[in-house]
Amino acid sequence: MKPRIENLNEKKLVGKRIRTSLTNNKTGKLWSSFMPRRKEITNNLTSDLFSLQIYDTSHFDSFDPSREFEKWALIEVADFSNIPNEMETFILTGGQYAVFLYKGSSNDNSIFQYIFSTWLPNSEYQLDNRPHFEILGKKYKNNDTNSEEEIWIPIRQR
Repeated sequence: MKPRIENLNEKKLVGKRIRTSLTNNKTGKLWSSFMPRRKEITNNLTSDLFSLQIYDTSHFDSFDPSREFEKWALIEVADFSNIPNEMETFILTGGQYAVFLYKGSSNDNSIFQYIFSTWLPNSEYQLDNRPHFEILGKKYKNNDTNSEEEIWIPIRQR
């Protein structure tokens, strides 16, 4: 699977966040608190959802499924003029990303094993210390094998 390489412009996002890990995964809790309230965000640019992760700089040095990271459920907005209660703003800085079109269940992590164990080490890129995210568009269906999403991995030249 070959990604497309994109230069992303800065984006303004609004949503909710939580600290989580792979062993103590609170993603379901995050999204179940965000989804019923997403319509309160009235200045969104699209209906696409952003599932965004912020990792510490040493997160990928050695795999530890109990290591925590910050997880966000977000939607892109035109500006920050309308922030619902208990939601926060997030500015996604621009930069270069490898974008993988993934088809399959969101419970199948084999795509990430491929990206980090096969594609990245054999590419001309290295991981950059910026947020990772998935765009969940109209073809996204949670835990469905026919689901489609885009996986955005921050990269820079070696």
